[in-house]
Amino acid sequence: MIDLHTHSTASDGTYTPEELITYAHSKKIKALALTDHDTIDGIAAAQEKAKGLDIEFIPGIELSIQWPTGEFHLLGLGLETASAELLSAIEFLRQERDDRNKKMAEKLREQGIDITYDEVVKMAGTKTIGRPHFASLMIEKGFIKVRQQAFDRYFAKGRPCYVERTGLDLETAVKAIKSSGGIPVQAHPLSMYVSWGKIEDKIIEIQSTGVEGLEAWHPGIRVAEAYRLEDLAHKLGMIATAGSDFHGEKVRADRKIGHTAGKSTIEDKYWYEELKPKLSGKEFRL
Repeated sequence: MIDLHTHSTASDGTYTPEELITYAHSKKIKALALTDHDTIDGIAAAQEKAKGLDIEFIPGIELSIQWPTGEFHLLGLGLETASAELLSAIEFLRQERDDRNKKMAEKLREQGIDITYDEVVKMAGTKTIGRPHFASLMIEKGFIKVRQQAFDRYFAKGRPCYVERTGLDLETAVKAIKSSGGIPVQAHPLSMYVSWGKIEDKIIEIQSTGVEGLEAWHPGIRVAEAYRLEDLAHKLGMIATAGSDFHGEKVRADRKIGHTAGKSTIEDKYWYEELKPKLSGKEFRL
């Protein structure tokens, strides 16, 4: 098995980068990409840990993109370095995330949830704070019992504490990834909420900005949809990738490392045939 989409405590995962690699190795993962949200902070530690184990490590990132419909995330796979463009993009997203988080904290207090942003930061222990960190603190303080309640009651779109997210311009994100030696891959394309009748034209438009791959296989979709996305990627001359979007048992426990749509194991071909030939010999350097 391989996995081209995972997260650590550097963003909103539950394993440290080193623990993630150890866990992946215990599950017999041969190749793994760390793709934390809007940060590269976990890459060096994960890469060092992977060197001592029989596992190929792919340095990556998952950038938030400004998009008119649904949600658009862009994976950068096989980063070689942190270019000035990438560092600038990360800093922009960090500032936007901080602003959003502070507004969410204010809205929570308006709802009678006595939580401050400083408390969330202290508990999270990471610079990349997100809604799962708020949820963890809400559980600890007894406002909710399980993490999903935070989203269902407060943070989902249309709920009282929802705050619109600001992302990167797509072309800016693509340039940031490519200037760092990485390959831009659109994560979970169906999250755009574009109909099948229009999705090919939309992906052609996205491809024209320099996006080279589609994450065809993701646990949030059906197997038939994954095959359809893979066929579309190949029709357009794009790379097809596969991932679990693994965060750990405490966040989206239904997502298992090395497994994707339909709970199927992620085949080696998505690394060894689709992606690795374009990344041969690359190693992340701070």
